[in-house]
Amino acid sequence: MRKKLIAGAAMTAAAVLALTACSSGAEEAAGGLTIDVPDVPMHSELGDFEGEVNIIAWSGFVEPAWSDQFTEDTGCVVNRRVAGTSDEMVQLMRTGDYDLVSASGDASLRLIAGGDVAPLNLELIPNFGDDIVEGMKGQIYDTINGKSYGVPIGRGANILQYNSEVVTEEPTSWDVAWETDSPYAGEIIGYDAPIYIADAAVYLMAHEPDLGITNPYALDEDQLAAAVDLLKQQNGIVSEYWSDPSAQITSFAGGTTSLGTSWEVLRKLTEDEKFKSVLPEEGSTGWSDAWMLAAESANPNCAYAWMDYTSSPEVNGAIAMNFGMAPANAAFCELSDEAQEHCDYYNATDEEYFEKVWFWTTPLEQCIDGRTDVTCTNFQQWTDAWLTVKN
Repeated sequence: MRKKLIAGAAMTAAAVLALTACSSGAEEAAGGLTIDVPDVPMHSELGDFEGEVNIIAWSGFVEPAWSDQFTEDTGCVVNRRVAGTSDEMVQLMRTGDYDLVSASGDASLRLIAGGDVAPLNLELIPNFGDDIVEGMKGQIYDTINGKSYGVPIGRGANILQYNSEVVTEEPTSWDVAWETDSPYAGEIIGYDAPIYIADAAVYLMAHEPDLGITNPYALDEDQLAAAVDLLKQQNGIVSEYWSDPSAQITSFAGGTTSLGTSWEVLRKLTEDEKFKSVLPEEGSTGWSDAWMLAAESANPNCAYAWMDYTSSPEVNGAIAMNFGMAPANAAFCELSDEAQEHCDYYNATDEEYFEKVWFWTTPLEQCIDGRTDVTCTNFQQWTDAWLTVKN
């Protein structure tokens, strides 16, 4: 299991994310961002395989069950480094020792803006084709200035999980997790990370529309202050915060927690049918992971071969089932009854479901909601703000 972004985030973030817009607008934001980023060349054609590929990945993404076959097919030995947080991934990619990373949206823009990853030549990745779900193509967190920097792996929503023996009616709103009069005060779990500010922003979008929030990752100073105030309010009714998935499972299973933010795979891993989940009416945040290629990869041909191999229905599906997420390649769902069951459980091809999910995106000073009359708050400001929530 992985931990995502945690408090005490990368000190270099502010320098990387103080970006100047080339242009902006809602239409551009919907299909990729337009900002000034380092001009990193794109790989033009495949050459001879170099003999190895060095990968930073979440636990469960690179396993012998499929990497051994890749080595047999290509001669590229797969060297894996498991990372526990997005910050760790960013720091490791900046060492220059790795070719690929399985980045989440809370890391990808940092890597792109820092010139740490290269735009991808999708013609060299034939498995990145029509079977890749539309909701994971051309997204703002990995598509910049019309160039794709990520090959999607899988996605998931940050759902509301609850103990149905305590919460006897299915919740329809996040209000039971945010409002001080919640009947479950003292039994609520929150996510321990600066990116959790976006969860507060999603709630405010629905309940305080006068704030003018239209994208939970595009917050000006006043909007950020409102989100932090809500988080401080929630702090009074939260029993604990989690960043370690195993600790979250233990909290639910041990009875400390009755409801709170979760992933579908964590609910499944409790192995108890009394734990249910729902995507509330306000929507939610979520995560989407993608392979990204180091700007100065020493083994780009093996890296491209890996991205293509793991984008096939069989291998992409194996990764998704092993980790517990919706696969990027929808063709996997048709391979067997077991595959279809997995896809149904994780809403793999239900775009209506994922339209309600705001996937993690690194906050930038450029407002990604299209506003040009204000400066939005960046990742470092979110990190500083998060440190005040629990004090």
